[in-house]
Amino acid sequence: MNRSQAIALLLLATAVFGSAQNKKKPSDVSAVFMNAKYFYVEAQAGDVMRPGLFPEDRQAIFDVQDGVQDWKRYTLTTNRNQADLVFVVRKGRAAAGRVGVGIPGGPRPQGSQGPPTQSGQPGQPQDEDGVGVGAEVGPSDDMLQVYTTNPDGKLIGPVWNREMREGLDGPDVPLLRQLRIAVEKAYPSQPAPKQP
Repeated sequence: MNRSQAIALLLLATAVFGSAQNKKKPSDVSAVFMNAKYFYVEAQAGDVMRPGLFPEDRQAIFDVQDGVQDWKRYTLTTNRNQADLVFVVRKGRAAAGRVGVGIPGGPRPQGSQGPPTQSGQPGQPQDEDGVGVGAEVGPSDDMLQVYTTNPDGKLIGPVWNREMREGLDGPDVPLLRQLRIAVEKAYPSQPAPKQP
């Protein structure tokens, strides 16, 4: 092989390698994060106003709300049905107990007995009546999931899901920081137009 053939081969290999490097690998963040405008936060066990909600979950709701608002990419809505993104949180706990008062959600069918039924979706409140004591065992890591909703208000997804020990601790909220970094990398925020 002469010198000119070796140089041509080297240039060809460099071009092929360079084009392979420029190809963007698919993002691990759904495109819904690019177009979303409004967000809502709730606990896996229900809304922030739900009686009997663990205080740690309630605090995690507030910390995630504050963190997303500080991000300034999405706007908080007080109505889940208006949200493009629904953040669902759960503080880790190996075992926890609670005492609570439930507000009746409506009459039960005549003759029904036994424990109240639970919805199969995160964030759907349980039908709780009266005073009660409960216990819950679950993962010890904090959990942050992000869902979208269909027109009926049912959650779709999750479109993003992570767990981490102390991942929902404020004010930093490490799980939210992970999401923010991933979203900004995949879909950088557009700078505001300059005023003339």
